[in-house]
Amino acid sequence: MNIREKIEANEGKFIIQHGALSINSKGRKELENKDDIRTCYMVDRDRIINCKSFRRLKHKTQVYIKTSSDHYRTRLTHTLEVAQIAKTIGKGIGLNEDLIEAIALGHDIGHVPFAHNGEEVLNDILPGGFRHNENSIRVLTKIEKLGAGLNLSEEVLDGILNHSGFSEIYGKAKTLEGQVVRYSDKIAYVNHDIDDSIRAKLLTEEMLPKGTVKILGANHGMRIDTLVKDCIYNTINNLDKGNIGISLSEKVGSALGDLRNFMFENIYKGEILKEERQKAQFVVTNVFTYYFNNPLSMPDFYKDIVKEEGLHTGVADYISGMSDDYCLMLFNNIYVPKFVVY
Repeated sequence: MNIREKIEANEGKFIIQHGALSINSKGRKELENKDDIRTCYMVDRDRIINCKSFRRLKHKTQVYIKTSSDHYRTRLTHTLEVAQIAKTIGKGIGLNEDLIEAIALGHDIGHVPFAHNGEEVLNDILPGGFRHNENSIRVLTKIEKLGAGLNLSEEVLDGILNHSGFSEIYGKAKTLEGQVVRYSDKIAYVNHDIDDSIRAKLLTEEMLPKGTVKILGANHGMRIDTLVKDCIYNTINNLDKGNIGISLSEKVGSALGDLRNFMFENIYKGEILKEERQKAQFVVTNVFTYYFNNPLSMPDFYKDIVKEEGLHTGVADYISGMSDDYCLMLFNNIYVPKFVVY
């Protein structure tokens, strides 16, 4: 028995009946020899964290557009916070932490520059629309490693695809581990975006809906604590009753929803950041337009995608992989006049 087999045997002792055992994975699209040390989900986690798209998340905006402070979240720090919250919830319930971590680390890898502002631009431009969760799957299966993809396990890809709020389209992840990441994503971004908004002096604790504060807590740490514990205990209680799924209690889940709606109304879609959102969308729109009209200016990899899958797809792949800084640099190079001395 090698080390991987020992780890798989231990999973059978500590993971609950409805959790995802590594040994029961539906596998990968391309068959591979199993690793002697790592389970399939451990391998997937390592592949994601070592890929180029993951590294670029450190230069992609979470909410705020190019701040001078190092203390605001980026898409990378958001991803790490989601992973930590999800692993805590998963451990409390008795699920596969390696699968949870792999899904959490990969869930936002398909985000475009300037967060949802850039996503809205591509969604409006592309004939079939654009959703970052679908693009995460595309990046991991068709873009990384120059088109070879990372060949991840089916359960990891399913959790990534179904992590976002498009429930009417995708439904729930097939694994409880994937469902944990979906809740953890909301718990993380609503609360850390409040924290960043307070740091930016756009909000104060006193401005938050009093009903949600009373239920969830009066500060960042208290709210995270309430939500994590509620998710664990409510899920365990439901599993004991035969209700298979991850969930918050009605009271706490409603309070989180109210807090999320407050953030959409006041921060994400509010007047406070309207001008900055418009600037970001202007940049992405014009960079897309330039490469759509000049596809031969793109790197060879994306020119090949244009030949195989069409102009919209090739340009969208190029744009979506950019960091905020790289997109701004290209915009400046393309559109901003340069002084020339004769």
